[in-house]
Amino acid sequence: MNVPFGAAAYGLLAGLAIALLVAAFTDLRRRQIDNGLNALVALAAPLYWWAAGLGWSGAAIQVALAVGAMAVFTLLFARGLMGGGDVKLLAALALWLPPLSYFQLLFMMAIVGGAMSIVAGARNLDLAPEETGKRRLAVIAAALWLLLTVYVVRVMNGAAPVDFGALGAPLGAIGAVLVPCLLIAVFGVLLSGARVIARRQKSKLPVPYGLAISVAGLWLLATHPEQLVAAAGPVIG
Repeated sequence: MNVPFGAAAYGLLAGLAIALLVAAFTDLRRRQIDNGLNALVALAAPLYWWAAGLGWSGAAIQVALAVGAMAVFTLLFARGLMGGGDVKLLAALALWLPPLSYFQLLFMMAIVGGAMSIVAGARNLDLAPEETGKRRLAVIAAALWLLLTVYVVRVMNGAAPVDFGALGAPLGAIGAVLVPCLLIAVFGVLLSGARVIARRQKSKLPVPYGLAISVAGLWLLATHPEQLVAAAGPVIG
């Protein structure tokens, strides 16, 4: 890795990890990510560019990515789909992460945030005592979503995807039909349970999406630190 201050770059990434832990804690405790913390993350980004040897063109790309992220997520905020602190944190993180890594962050955030939302919804249903079937369906759907989340995270961390064709191979022609049918049935249960959760919640629970952002960011920092620093490119000069 040919960067001028590699140790400083990794030190700044460690500082970013601490900031994400603080964001997760405050969002869980107060449903709020402080403006000061988001400002600190954003203002520290140029130091990281310098330490990692980011070129002027690369810096311009990071700024453009942050402006685009702010525009898109502000629209979601206006529709009540995101909190203001979440929008600011995502825009600040766009100043640190190369585009590919940033989209990995967003994907992981969506997976983790979806799991949090569906589990919270399954625990907050407005169902009559006799509607046990719907309650069980919602719980099963939440469990399936969690399993899917674990599977996707494992694959993103380098684990081999499940070869569903090989699972049915011992059963021959029957297996070739049975495995796809089972997958369709599982997917149907997941969709049906998600539909119950979406329609029968007592009230919309405020999900701390800052936690999902922080988990995604910490995962990225823990698994791809060399990729983040090496992506910086030529030294500014």
